[in-house]
Amino acid sequence: MRNVCLILILLILSCSENNEETYNLIIANTNLIDGTGSEIQNNKNIYIKDGIIVKIDSKKVKTAKNVIDGTGKYVIPGLFDAHAHTTTYKKDLPLFMHFGVTSVFITGGSTATNEYYSKMREFGNDTTVSASRVFNTSQHFISEGSHPVKTYASSNWIEGETYFIIENTNQIERLVKEVVKHPIKGIKLTIEDGPMPPFIERIPQEFVNKIAEEAKKNNTKVFAHVSDNLELKMAFDAKINEIIHYVGVDIDFKKDTLLLDYIYNNNVSFVTTLMLDKSFLYPLHDDWVKNVETINLFNHEEVESLKNYSQIEKSSQYLDLLTNEFNIEKPVFKNLIISQVQDIKTLYDNGVNMVIGTDTGNTYIFPGYSVHEEMQLMEFGGMQPLDIIKMATHNAAKMLDELDTIGTIEIGKIADMILLDKNPIETIKNTLSINLVINDGIIQERLSANSKSN
Repeated sequence: MRNVCLILILLILSCSENNEETYNLIIANTNLIDGTGSEIQNNKNIYIKDGIIVKIDSKKVKTAKNVIDGTGKYVIPGLFDAHAHTTTYKKDLPLFMHFGVTSVFITGGSTATNEYYSKMREFGNDTTVSASRVFNTSQHFISEGSHPVKTYASSNWIEGETYFIIENTNQIERLVKEVVKHPIKGIKLTIEDGPMPPFIERIPQEFVNKIAEEAKKNNTKVFAHVSDNLELKMAFDAKINEIIHYVGVDIDFKKDTLLLDYIYNNNVSFVTTLMLDKSFLYPLHDDWVKNVETINLFNHEEVESLKNYSQIEKSSQYLDLLTNEFNIEKPVFKNLIISQVQDIKTLYDNGVNMVIGTDTGNTYIFPGYSVHEEMQLMEFGGMQPLDIIKMATHNAAKMLDELDTIGTIEIGKIADMILLDKNPIETIKNTLSINLVINDGIIQERLSANSKSN
């Protein structure tokens, strides 16, 4: 009798353990791409409870109200935009989420006061609205008369609130101690001498070194904004390993042995931001413009300006500038992108942490959508979709020291993921075939054309 009772108890416990209704959400019988770089896993069930992935298996799941049938569909982790700016976060963060970008990294900006950062994080963490999770750097650390305050003039820039001018090394210790009181991922250090000629003075190397030294003392990172190999070397000389632009860097894999030696031996992360090049050329490509118009979610005036003759002429002048000032032969879109992606692929194949980011906030870089464009540029240049997905998920979380909680679809992590109707391994363009977006284990409300940004 005792044995019979024991068997009954075990059966009851077993039934309770396998009861689908004990989970808040289950995606059943789907094709899983977990973001680690591993091959696709077919016929998988993903179990979510209290916002966390608690189980992944291949058992048959009963139909229930909390079960989503993933048959013939594909799941990838929520995407990151690892280089973004926004002056209208209440419009932009829902746009990011609409396109499956569940996390964004805000790297300073003309409105990025401590209060503004706090409001963005609060908005992104509010489970009653559909908005991306926000991580951020400090405000810009720059020297007098340097980029971006001088080159991107705006009345929003406020010294001491949205940027800090470094005048001497003595003030750096105090400034670093002040900014790390806030929940930043690191210091935003702008080394760049400006995006276009005539160029301006770079921040001195001694300032770069001291900022890196004080950041290390305070257990924070430095995210360096560079635009060429000299500025990259300045960052590396200060032992700064997070580089938030690859655009402008031009590594010669035969000659730049010292740069490569540092990159391969110091856990360097690069954020791609090739959308900067594409954004300058947008008005020259009717198919790109039509795609944005069809989406019908973005600022109407900005989209319409893509068709203006003045913008088309401006893009043509940019190509001339690349030839005359930067000595780039035949700077057509294909040549610009493929050469950079080939370098990115070489670095990636050698174990460098390459990360997807767009520099959203610049004209013709569209919140959320341009993350998919950036990934398509990687594929256009020869990278494989599985690797591109890892760059947009796992690698971004790794750079931000968040890989323990997000960035991949694994047991114990926060349930940020996208259910796709088409296979993204066939082409990365299929990341736009979004069926639904899940953030913190909650299915997100997506936007319609009627809710577009004006």
